Amino acid sequence: MWSRSPGSVHAQARGRMASDLPGGATVVLGAQWGDEGKGKLVDLLAQRADVVARCQGGSNAGHTIVVNGTKYALHLLPSGILNPKVLVVIGNGVVVHLPTLFAEIDQLEKQGVPNVSARVCVSDRAHILFDYHQIADGLLETERAGTAGGSIGTTRRGIGPCYADKAYRRNLRIADLREFRGIEFEAHIQSAVEDLRKRFGSAAEQALKHYDVRAEVARYYEYARRLEPMIGDSFTLLYDMLANGQHSILVEGANAAMLDIDFGTYPYVTSSNCTIGGCLTGLGIPLAYIRQVIGVVKAYTTRVGAGPFPTELLDARGIQLQQLGQEYGTTTQRPRRCGWLDTFLLRYTCRLNGFTALCFTKLDVLSCFHEIQIGVQYWYRGKKLQGMPASLRELAECEVEYEQMPGWHEQSLSEIRDFADLPRNAQAYVKRIEELVGVPVRFIGVGPGRDAIIYRD
Repeated sequence: MWSRSPGSVHAQARGRMASDLPGGATVVLGAQWGDEGKGKLVDLLAQRADVVARCQGGSNAGHTIVVNGTKYALHLLPSGILNPKVLVVIGNGVVVHLPTLFAEIDQLEKQGVPNVSARVCVSDRAHILFDYHQIADGLLETERAGTAGGSIGTTRRGIGPCYADKAYRRNLRIADLREFRGIEFEAHIQSAVEDLRKRFGSAAEQALKHYDVRAEVARYYEYARRLEPMIGDSFTLLYDMLANGQHSILVEGANAAMLDIDFGTYPYVTSSNCTIGGCLTGLGIPLAYIRQVIGVVKAYTTRVGAGPFPTELLDARGIQLQQLGQEYGTTTQRPRRCGWLDTFLLRYTCRLNGFTALCFTKLDVLSCFHEIQIGVQYWYRGKKLQGMPASLRELAECEVEYEQMPGWHEQSLSEIRDFADLPRNAQAYVKRIEELVGVPVRFIGVGPGRDAIIYRD
């Protein structure tokens, strides 16, 4: 069984940013449509954590961290892996594509991150995402593209098909690798491939023409051998540490609230619960052990793929945000749609997750504007809405009421580390967001680097 003694894991705090990380569990979640900058905050808070854990999603997540000019792109591994004394957990709620996991481990070790594989625990209850899941994802997206609704805009990483197989109770889990039986794996994969042929016909034949089932089974035999030291009972590991009361667990959510399969803009969502509930089921952490929940919010709004976007800017300002903010997906490199900050949406996700604090990222990008608008209220056919519409048709027809605030045009924020040193209009912008959503902004990102952040007491 995978185990480590956590007693000496605490690292020296990086300034004030992580000095008060409490014992128990701290959860970091995206508060918009993803790409908010969760990885950077997790990397900072991990300086005082014993364990950093992923609870849901898969390699469709993309977290980019810049340290001393070096960029680290993470997809399956929690961002805390960059701290050489932190243990990382890939929880039971994650769907794991092993080739991606191993490639990520190899790349980090190549970049000089020490002892990566020795610090990884993969839950024996996590589900395996096979290559045929990715093929199925591509076939489904191509099929949807020819319908009236159009494609959803998935990453084609196989996340949805894998979760579907989990729900159908016909998938294999990491625990099955511990007693690897080639015959069982071959029968499982062959059955899945035949299902694809029946479902998609000639399109599947084309997509599967280079797919060799026996070669895949042989690869999984090698994967099982390599992964064996990393496989463990993550629930017991985390519970024992939490019950001890002396250790800090940092939970890194992937994707974001508006991509949650229940509470997001369905069907333009991911296939897991990426709100606070997913942290409980995806790791088995009891609610009583959660000490704080931090929502990460970009200073404006972005989303990738299709779906309603009430505050989207379809003019030169949207392009300006995209270019200055480098708004291109870590996983797909697709350009992100950009718009003004939507506090009506943000109030919804704050209530949904019970955020105790917010991390406000990319405030520096807004320095390009003389005036800034904030979306504060939705109206539908003349009626003031009280809550987020479930109907996408209704959401697409909503009109947004805006507040306008003066910007801090061409004033650089990248070297500022104290809130009082921000331009007066930037301070006013942050304070107005706090008033509108009712949650304090404790962290403010002013640049891509690890240290480009302001901490507020």
